[in-house]
Amino acid sequence: MRLVFGLVLIAGLGLAGFAVYLAQNYIGAYQTALQEERKKTVDAVPTKQIYVTTRAIAHGQIITPEDVRLAPWPVEILPQDAFAADADLFKEGDLPRVAMRPLEKFEAVVPTKVSEPGGDAGLTSRLEKGQRAFAIKVDVHTGVSGFLRPGDRVDVYWTGRMPTEDGSRARGEFTKLIQAGVRLIAIDQTSDMEDSDVNIARSVTVAASPQEIASLAQAQSTGRLSLSLMNANDQTVADVIEVDQRVMLGLELPEEQKKTAIAQTCTTRVRRGGEVAEIPIPCTN
Repeated sequence: MRLVFGLVLIAGLGLAGFAVYLAQNYIGAYQTALQEERKKTVDAVPTKQIYVTTRAIAHGQIITPEDVRLAPWPVEILPQDAFAADADLFKEGDLPRVAMRPLEKFEAVVPTKVSEPGGDAGLTSRLEKGQRAFAIKVDVHTGVSGFLRPGDRVDVYWTGRMPTEDGSRARGEFTKLIQAGVRLIAIDQTSDMEDSDVNIARSVTVAASPQEIASLAQAQSTGRLSLSLMNANDQTVADVIEVDQRVMLGLELPEEQKKTAIAQTCTTRVRRGGEVAEIPIPCTN
């Protein structure tokens, strides 16, 4: 009985091994046929190796070598001027490129979607971390006669009137330095630093922190702002500067008149016969 059981077990193991062998041969033959079909498809559709993105890239973001890779692209629908394998997309020593528009994952990289090395994608790429862009209205008098350029630094002065502490009368018009060394990132709608034309700007855009922008917005709504162009190599920090009309004309402030307190007295009328006399008494209130 045991001999029969052993023969049956050996026969079962043999049949199982034979079945595994047949399955492996079938799978191997299927994979070989699939690879041959894929090869025929590639040979039938000509392709070219071009750079595509490996992730979604937002507008203004820097493009690194890790963000792109080479991939086959059908020649028939190849995007115009796409960066191919022989293109110098990243040269050693060059400044990084940035995205000129949003790029999706596996999108072809073409010159119209990325900047030149060291280029920028507008104002967003020129703002440092924590900075915001703010526009200031200027004219020929307040905008340094059109000699401002993107990248310059300016001091911002506020001119206006402010009431005294008691609010009874105005202090008079005065000028105060409210922001020093503010960086310009655009003149009107132009952010090109290479532009050398002299134009009378109607607005300038500055890069500043939210707190500085709040001060500029309040100053612009309550008075007049004027810009003073700084030297490109000037690293000095301006002191607090405030000039009013009296200081400008060299006039001294008038001495305040001391108010003397007048003692309050109270009286009462007393009739004495036909006469009425006023007698001083302590005030009750």
